[in-house]
Amino acid sequence: MENSYMYRSVPLKIGIVVPCFNEEDVLPETNARLIALLAQMRDIGLIKNCSAIFYVDDGSQDNTWSIIEQLSDAYSEVCGIKLSRNCGHQSALLCGLMTALGDALISVDADLQDDLNVIPQMVQHCLNGSDIVYGVRKSRESDTLFKRLTAAGYYKLMSAMNVDILYNHADFRLLSRRALNALSGYREVNLFLRGLVRLLGFSSAVVEYDRSERFAGESKYPLRKMLSLAWQGVTSFSTAPLRLITTLGVIVSFVSVALAVWALSTSFFTNKTLPGWTSTVVPMYFLGGVQLLSLGVIGEYMAKIYMESKGRPKFIVEKLLGKFFFDDKKID
Repeated sequence: MENSYMYRSVPLKIGIVVPCFNEEDVLPETNARLIALLAQMRDIGLIKNCSAIFYVDDGSQDNTWSIIEQLSDAYSEVCGIKLSRNCGHQSALLCGLMTALGDALISVDADLQDDLNVIPQMVQHCLNGSDIVYGVRKSRESDTLFKRLTAAGYYKLMSAMNVDILYNHADFRLLSRRALNALSGYREVNLFLRGLVRLLGFSSAVVEYDRSERFAGESKYPLRKMLSLAWQGVTSFSTAPLRLITTLGVIVSFVSVALAVWALSTSFFTNKTLPGWTSTVVPMYFLGGVQLLSLGVIGEYMAKIYMESKGRPKFIVEKLLGKFFFDDKKID
């Protein structure tokens, strides 16, 4: 029997999901470009008229939601999803993917750094049978030296910890409805979507693009958040740190036994006396540091288990905006 997912009929009903947090400076320009892009894809018969843009307001403290309301009044394609509080980028993105409507959904940041012009290529790959289409940066030449070095270290760390993520890919991707349905089955609270999407399997494709400078506003991913996301990825998808603790424990045990044998042999078979302070304090500090580090890593995993066991919702939707949420059956 032929797989019905191998080829999808033209046109597709797509949704573009845009997480927003304090994006009042860039949102009007982002919307203008997305509206023009939808019109372009409609004109060439790639997408249906009922394709839409879904802005997810992640508890913004500026006028982001007010702007989304204005855009929704002005454009029928614009929908809004307002979260009850700030839940974080990954939760806001997941909320959009689980709430928005469409045969396929494309996630893109509001800062206009991702190249919107490659979205038609993503849709074409989906029409050709790909359930997941990754947007991957061609290079990092536009980044600062510090960011290039930290990014290289990040991917090397993930590889060393056996975390399967795609090099130079963030959250710019297309997911078919089948992939979205599979993604909804993952219930973990500690989200790392880059890793989760790779677990889905399914047929995939890659679209390369050049990343631009941020159009306006400030980056929502400073170094602190980038490090937090990296640690989230490691602890959510790898037990390597726990194995490292075991290995370190074995090594320290062997070293301790060797030192004990050396100390006893020196005491019994020679006339030399051992320096008391150095031989006592240095190993004590070393072992104390190792033990505290090990307890910290184990505690991190236990904290994740604790959070997962509570089963708290990852997000709460306060308000939905746009006719596509309330009149979907009548729109084609």
